Amino acid sequence: MKMRHGTALMICGAFFGAAVPGTDARAADWPTRPIRLVIGFAPGGGTDTTSRALSTKLTASLGQQIIVDNRPGHSGTIAADIVAKATPDGYTLLLGTIALVVNPSLSAKMPFDTLKDLAPVTRAVDSTNILVVHPSVPAKSVKELIALAKVKPLNCGSSGIGGTGHLAVELFNLQAGTKITHVPYKGGGPAIVDLLGGNIQLIFATAASSIAHVKAGKIRPLAVTTSKRSALVPELPTVAEAGLPGFEANNWNGFLVPAKTPRPIVNRLNKELSTALLLPDIKDFLFKQGLDAAPGKPEEFGAYMKSEMAKWAKVIKAAGIKVQ
Repeated sequence: MKMRHGTALMICGAFFGAAVPGTDARAADWPTRPIRLVIGFAPGGGTDTTSRALSTKLTASLGQQIIVDNRPGHSGTIAADIVAKATPDGYTLLLGTIALVVNPSLSAKMPFDTLKDLAPVTRAVDSTNILVVHPSVPAKSVKELIALAKVKPLNCGSSGIGGTGHLAVELFNLQAGTKITHVPYKGGGPAIVDLLGGNIQLIFATAASSIAHVKAGKIRPLAVTTSKRSALVPELPTVAEAGLPGFEANNWNGFLVPAKTPRPIVNRLNKELSTALLLPDIKDFLFKQGLDAAPGKPEEFGAYMKSEMAKWAKVIKAAGIKVQ
């Protein structure tokens, strides 16, 4: 019995030992056909243009065509669900956004689990949002704005409920102890128009929508919302260093694949994407879009996503945010 049992163990060990190299071999041969890059937004937008610029570099480095597949709808949920349910073989890739960690707290039912069904590859870019105020607002700094908001009603516009501009003002209220009123618009453009007209007092605006007005002196910038200063406006402090320690409202993008994608493939994607993001022409392209390259290890991106999900869940609950 002992001999038969031992023999069985040896046979099983040989079987499973042989299976692993087979898996490694398939990963080593990857890619042998085109790769689909799914994004949750329509052609022409910021996420789309970023994906197409990087897909060209990835096509060259991997030797296989990267096909961009636009699947807009439900703040990126449709696209993410496609990738979450795809075969984990390295041939389906997602360029996701902060919505991946925000939507679970806004929606009663998600078709997938962000942290369980998707595997992080690398954070791609950070979007520079700027806290801007109308010139009639006497505050010249974040600290002065906080003090003003505690004694005077202020309105903050955004591109809509649940967007990064909305989340930013609610995080600001939560950390600063203020009660700035959120005013949602049907897009960032109308919100900027109302800010320029003095109908609202402030916005956490994208760099693309606000830089020209800042340079023209039509609105006053106070700080950027990312954790680090932006090369786009290096003279501006972060909100955190300007008076609200720990504040960060980063509208990031990142690459993910289906869970259980072989680690060698994830590592290869991480290497090629990180290299592409730091190429001079790509960095220049991103800079002109108000974006900063932010590549890192898969584990770093995974940990960041977890922390972001916990943070925004707390903010959404405290502010009572509900998407109609």
